Amino acid sequence: MNKVILMGNLTRDPEIRYTQGENSMAVANFTLAVNRKYVRKGEDDCNFFNCTAFRKQAEFIEKYFKQG
Repeated sequence: MNKVILMGNLTRDPEIRYTQGENSMAVANFTLAVNRKYVRKGEDDCNFFNCTAFRKQAEFIEKYFKQG
């Protein structure tokens, strides 16, 4: 299993939804803007990552993560 640690700012508040059915689970979608350490001429200075979290992690994100 691979592990990635990204540190940045949320571009907007996370979107939380719940799946349908007997065993519904939380799903959080959010976009993270991460500043680049090295910038070349003519390139943007940050990258945007679309992220998805499930179950307990999604509930944690819903409670504590806000734009900014």
